[in-house]
Amino acid sequence: MHSGELSRKNSGNTLSDMILGGQDGLVNVLGVILGVAAASNDLKIVIAGGMAATFAESISMAAVALTSKMAERDHYLSELAREKREMDTMPEKEEAEIRKIYKCKGFDGKLLDDIVAKVISSDKLWLDQMMKEELELKAVTQKEIYTSSFVVGFSALVGSFVPITPYFFAPIKTALWISLAISVVVLFLVGIYKAKLTVGKPVKSGFQMAIIGMSAALAGYFIGKLFGAI
Repeated sequence: MHSGELSRKNSGNTLSDMILGGQDGLVNVLGVILGVAAASNDLKIVIAGGMAATFAESISMAAVALTSKMAERDHYLSELAREKREMDTMPEKEEAEIRKIYKCKGFDGKLLDDIVAKVISSDKLWLDQMMKEELELKAVTQKEIYTSSFVVGFSALVGSFVPITPYFFAPIKTALWISLAISVVVLFLVGIYKAKLTVGKPVKSGFQMAIIGMSAALAGYFIGKLFGAI
């Protein structure tokens, strides 16, 4: 993989982690604080609940990203070891698989024979092709594991502060509507940004993100109202 392709791939992974963490933090904390605000008129309780949810959510998201990447790495390593064993014990079968892979790509005749001969001439190249082409797996580095965990956790922390910030500066009822409005706008803009960087219709993507936020907000609000009435 060329350096430019690798850079774009890493940028895509980072963007995905940022959106995952930020959206999850914002949506979850929005639902929590609107629920607490609907059930209580005590500003301290709302802020305490929101802050508890903020840090719990951020730590949880970072931990999930860490364990997920570690599991991905371990799966890759186990498959790598299995492929190595099969290359040592069943080289004819593994060579046939390489031939099948490149035949499916449209190569045949002498050109196919030359490609297969080139691939199996190097154990490293052979193994690399089996992992990428047959299993469609890529190696996960230690740097990727910890970078992903940090980006997801930090993004969740930043996203979580979007809905809670108004409660530091305004009365509960006013802060509730400000929080909801800001959160929906932020989600809408994130959806547009994601679509412009990837593939999709910006406005549609924005509305999808905003609807997710509204759904969480309404669920939290009505549950809070229910307990407030009780």
